[in-house]
Amino acid sequence: MASPVADRFMQTLQQTEQTKDVEPLVALFSEDAEFGNLIQSQPLQGKAAIRMYWQEYLATFGQVHSEFEHVVEGEKLTVLEWTSTGTLPSGKPMSYRGVSILEFQGEQVQRFRTYFDSAAFVPRVPH
Repeated sequence: MASPVADRFMQTLQQTEQTKDVEPLVALFSEDAEFGNLIQSQPLQGKAAIRMYWQEYLATFGQVHSEFEHVVEGEKLTVLEWTSTGTLPSGKPMSYRGVSILEFQGEQVQRFRTYFDSAAFVPRVPH
């Protein structure tokens, strides 16, 4: 069973995936939150950059839905193991898995890291 703050993040992400409205998700982050993944050379800082990330992320898909398979929590830390399925803008089906690490300060996300297999988004070149 996830903590209320982790549960709120998971539910809000799924809602954002359906509605494409990133504002409820961005609102979960602190003003000076840090956000990173393996694609970025430097972590993003602050809500404006995080908003842009989520908008660009959602634009990568026609549809996307994340399911959370495993949640591990510490005092101020949550690790989410997930699978996302859906379609690319072309309509081609896609599926990928990953792990997200959230560090909380009170009720807000202070630091977010996510690691996933980006091969689902990379066009395959025939050999």
